[in-house]
Amino acid sequence: MKNKISSDNIKIGVAGAGSWGTALAGLLGSKGFRTELWVYEEEVREQIEIHRENRIFLPGFSLSDNIFPSNDLAQVVSGKDLLLIVVPSHVMRETTLKMADHLSEQTIIVTASKGIENKTHLTMSGVIEETLPDMPKDRFAVLSGPSFAKDVAKQAPTAVTVASKSQDVAEFVQRIFATPFFRVYTNDDVIGVELGGSVKNVIAIAAGIIDGLGLGLNTRAALITRGLAEIRRLGVRLGADSMTFAGLAGIGDLVLTCTGDLSRNHTVGKKIGEGHRLEEILSEMQMVAEGVKTSKSVYNLSRKLDVEMPISHETYHILYDDISPKEAVYRLMTRDLKHESDKTPSSVSPKS
Repeated sequence: MKNKISSDNIKIGVAGAGSWGTALAGLLGSKGFRTELWVYEEEVREQIEIHRENRIFLPGFSLSDNIFPSNDLAQVVSGKDLLLIVVPSHVMRETTLKMADHLSEQTIIVTASKGIENKTHLTMSGVIEETLPDMPKDRFAVLSGPSFAKDVAKQAPTAVTVASKSQDVAEFVQRIFATPFFRVYTNDDVIGVELGGSVKNVIAIAAGIIDGLGLGLNTRAALITRGLAEIRRLGVRLGADSMTFAGLAGIGDLVLTCTGDLSRNHTVGKKIGEGHRLEEILSEMQMVAEGVKTSKSVYNLSRKLDVEMPISHETYHILYDDISPKEAVYRLMTRDLKHESDKTPSSVSPKS
């Protein structure tokens, strides 16, 4: 891999110009890479071309002249050495199906989208494997970790991880994205990295609800800790390495999304805790809060696999069954008492 593609003349495409896609395209452009950016909205394309700014999704940040926006998806993905996909999870299947006839088998595909598809319960790499069956699986990679788009755009020191089944691919993507303010680690646990980045959005909604109810820091700390236990439990059941959830794509991303003011999922939860209705909240948002749809996937998948995820389940009931947040908190706090870890406690009583 290191000798096959030179980073000096690499051809890069980015599919998706929301805040995160724009921030990552901006990072690549600032490194000197010619980066074609697929933009869904005509208005956004014009803004970037004329003003060098995405005024809808990432206002206030100037974009490099190395970024070339286009509304033509086929043009952006064709002939690329590296394609970064950053579209909302619920349109991943539709978007990648449209790419299928225009991709080279040599293209490295990196997804930075976080979510679990509702009908299939597949992560984004799983969706891509279905929609792009001719693409070699060892040329897929996942980029995840604690990284708000605005902080990356203003070049605040950030650390993320890139996971791939191929160490060569992971290291290549690592070098392409790494800057003095954007540190990239490698990982080989693709499913663990994806689940950490997806399920944390559900827990972040729950954390927002806690804050909206004004329940305080004790409650938030407990929720984050037990939320991580749920993410790890589901991940291990699906074959992930439990250590992944102690890293950037696990606890790192979870803490950021559950506590940061820039988190869309936390914002949704906080407004619910304050008494607003979900439909009203979503109608006022320009960007997608992935946890709302992912909550449904996690609820159904965990029931199918018989994985205990009480916080995620109560979050689902609040979002979709109109259960009151206070009732959900009460039900969580009055569950059967048990050992903190998933292991069975010893039946031997301590000596007096």
